[in-house]
Amino acid sequence: MGLGELLARVPDGWSVATHDGRRYGVTRTARAGGRAVSVYAEELGGTDVVSANVYLTGEDGAHLRPCEMPTEKVLAFLREATFEG
Repeated sequence: MGLGELLARVPDGWSVATHDGRRYGVTRTARAGGRAVSVYAEELGGTDVVSANVYLTGEDGAHLRPCEMPTEKVLAFLREATFEG
């Protein structure tokens, strides 16, 4: 699954997701006509955070910019999180 497809799994606005047995409050915010997307997930009742910006540059172009964390941490969250609702 490509980055664009992983990003499409994250609902717009605020939602709740489960990842690695923990619940997160997740915010997805689109900017620049949807070409720049921020994802911020904060563990509910805990201290873990997942944060990244994704820049969609065309039909096959998506560039991930994690915020002060390893790329693999963000990708694992996007791949494995289960969103409620």
